[in-house]
Order: sequence, then C-alpha cells, then structure tokens
Amino acid sequence: MAVIQSAGLTDVGRKRKGNEDRFSINDKLGLYIVADGMGGHAAGEVASKIVVDTINEYMDRFQQNEKAEELEDLDQTLSKDANRLLSGIHLANKSVYQLSEKNQKLHGMGSTVSAVFFAENTSIIANVGDSPVYLIRNGEIDLLSVLHTVQAEHMALHPDNTRKIGENFNHVLTRGMGISETVKPDLSEMQIFKNDILIICSDGLSDKVKPSEIRDVALTYSPRKTCDNLIQMANDRGGEDNITLIVIKIKNTRSIIFQLKKMIDRFIKIRQLVMNR
Repeated sequence: MAVIQSAGLTDVGRKRKGNEDRFSINDKLGLYIVADGMGGHAAGEVASKIVVDTINEYMDRFQQNEKAEELEDLDQTLSKDANRLLSGIHLANKSVYQLSEKNQKLHGMGSTVSAVFFAENTSIIANVGDSPVYLIRNGEIDLLSVLHTVQAEHMALHPDNTRKIGENFNHVLTRGMGISETVKPDLSEMQIFKNDILIICSDGLSDKVKPSEIRDVALTYSPRKTCDNLIQMANDRGGEDNITLIVIKIKNTRSIIFQLKKMIDRFIKIRQLVMNR
C-alpha cells in the first residue's frame, strides 16, 4: 500500500449552530471518508455518523480477518477491494434508511459520502452526493468524483450551457445516502503515483474556494496546514455551511516492507532456478 501523509479537519462555519459533517482518517486501513449530513441539526449529524462508522466497521473486518464474512460482490468487473467498498456504502445506506423509517424524529435524514480507499498501488474512489474528491497531479487539479446534483447532471446533458438552470438547483441532490432503501454510488479505480495529492471535502469548502486555489494551497503547505488555510479561506468568504476536508499526500507508492517482500520473492525464484539447472 502507498506511504501516505494525511490530515483532516472540520469546522462548523460562521452561520450554522451545529456541525452535520463527519470525517474519518484511517491510515492503517488506507480508508478516508467525508460525509455531509442532511435533514436538520440532529438528524444530519446522526446520518453522517452512521455512514462513516458503518463503512469503517465493514472495511475493518477484513483488516482483522481476511476470511471474515462479506456481502456478495456487486459488480464482477470490479476488484475485490472495490466491491468491498461498494458493499460498505450500501450497508451504510440501508442503516440510515431503516433508522429514518423507524424514528419519526429522524425521518427524512440523509447524507452524502465520498471515500478513498488504497489497495496496493491503486486508489478506489466512491461517492454519493456532491462532496467532491480532487486529484492534484503534475501541477493540475481534476475532479475525480461524480457530482449527483440537478445542476451537474443538467450540465452533463447541456455542456454548452445553452439551456441555463437556476442557481437554486446547485445543491439539489439527485442521489443521497438513506433517502431510499437502495443507492447507486459512482466508483472508479486508478493507479496512484508518488507526489499525488487527493482532497476530499464537503461543499462548504468547494462552494467558497476554487479548485485552482485548493491546488495552490495544497502544493505549498503540509496536509495539516492545508486544512487550516482552506477552512480559514472558506470562513473568510462567508462560512455559511459546515466545512470539512481531508488532504492525502502520496509520499511513496510502495512501503519498505512491500519492497523487501518483492526482493525476497525474487531471490527465492533465482535460487530455485539455479538449483534446478
């Protein structure tokens, strides 16, 4: 797995009384999650916590026991690790939905989720909702996640923007965690390289700070200092929403242990070839 330097931070912002965002950093597992809760102060906090905790607990099963019971693979074209992350998201969605249906005070609650999971030298990116995941590579920043909003889907259908849509649709979600009994995450798997930087954030940041500005700050500072500076920028520009982000810097794509294992395996193969001559 990659050698990673990471940091995360959440802030209530300047206008909200409570923080419905939640994030999780698990360097040991290689799992990073941001969830932005919806449905009012109490309900939103509950939903985002369930999402983060459920995915973490599900993925951690296999860290503790590779033979742990798991859900059936959802997509035969994806890797085992990608299917595990998908299963964790589906399980979290079901947990939020069932509690929402059971508890009238929490009815209608939901959350976004954006997650990055590292397996060997690939990264798996999955999301539901509008919390973006960015990749900074070779001085450029690109959006890796798929924004599930009316505005984003309208722009995909009309990229020339000849049919404009009102700004009030910017944050109307077309998919969310716990909104219905099933959910359809978007997922991609890609190779990672040394010096790549991944940013996961809630829209409290992405609404206030441009991708180019996020790139410039992340390329200048450490992950922790990047979090501090970007949250300050969002607050200075109004801070109307909760603000959360995780910064992940790839220091190397192979750990020393992984390299040693490869060297030992190679030595054993060469020795066997010599002995068989």
